[in-house]
Amino acid sequence: MGVAAAALLWAWRRRQRAARTQRRSDRASGFSFVSTQHDAVADTVLDPRVLDAQQRRIGPYVVERDIGHGAMGAVLLCRDERTGEAVALKTMALGREFHGDALEDARERFFREAQMAGRLQHPDIVSVREAGEQDGTAYIAMELLSGRDLSEFTQPGRLLPVPAVLGIIARVAQALAYAHRQGVTHRDIKPANIMVELKSGMVKVTDFGIARIIDSTQTRTGIVLGTPSFMSPEQMAGARVDGRSDLYALGVTLFQLLTGVLPHRPESMAELIRSIANDVAPDVRTLRPELPAALADIVALALEKRPEIRYADGEAMAADLHAVLVQLREQAREPAPPPADAPSGGARPAPDAPEAGHNP
Repeated sequence: MGVAAAALLWAWRRRQRAARTQRRSDRASGFSFVSTQHDAVADTVLDPRVLDAQQRRIGPYVVERDIGHGAMGAVLLCRDERTGEAVALKTMALGREFHGDALEDARERFFREAQMAGRLQHPDIVSVREAGEQDGTAYIAMELLSGRDLSEFTQPGRLLPVPAVLGIIARVAQALAYAHRQGVTHRDIKPANIMVELKSGMVKVTDFGIARIIDSTQTRTGIVLGTPSFMSPEQMAGARVDGRSDLYALGVTLFQLLTGVLPHRPESMAELIRSIANDVAPDVRTLRPELPAALADIVALALEKRPEIRYADGEAMAADLHAVLVQLREQAREPAPPPADAPSGGARPAPDAPEAGHNP
């Protein structure tokens, strides 16, 4: 194992052994905060399947049904009793996961990060309405989305058309550029955190701030690391990260959406860390030879090991993706050349008509 990989593995193991307990005293202000206490459900994940009728309320939100579950809580479909609006409520059982100073640190970071996420006003970023806490369970109220996340399109046989992938990833890159200008780094970009609705063209990046809320205080395996296969080398090492780390994760996402596999696929965590630190990601054209060379260059640049070599910002990555998209559309409009052995007087397609089976 090389020196870089050994350092990454050491950092990862160290982060599994010890929590950061540095106290935080700069709680953000100006963000809507609701706090209530109900001893009957203290220190539990508020799961609507086990709550009785009197407990089916979290702050001002009435729980209607369960949408999903994560490592630290649930995602609930709720209705705001003040407005009647349906929202998605993401809960995090801070009171169950943290204690003492670590719990206070987690609370302060939760509301600071929730406030920062709440300031993001971009059409392709899910909007955060409010944050609160009830009985040790913190929650974030977000706009309710329809559609599905991109993880449904990461398997061979279920891949989206290349132009659709490029359009979606370009929009995510632009959304990240906006967030980075506001000083917000996502830290957990992956297909599951990108929602799409193909008919309407909706694209939404979700879970801004969630990874940072957990990452600075929790030490359990699957929580600190989040999604290791999408982590940049510097994030895996526990070093300070910026927007270029998000663009690395977006490069991994792009690779998977184009090929149906991840760029690094070892069998153990140690091998994954070594591979991310040392191994150059394969050229996407080894898996899909028909892809343009310019697109392979975009993926390779996003997946550079050193952040100073990667895209400096999401706008640059989006511009390159748009250029390839224009190229593909122009190629799709061009009629295919006749076969080399076709007779000179043979019938040919009209200049503007695509051949049978060709998608314009």
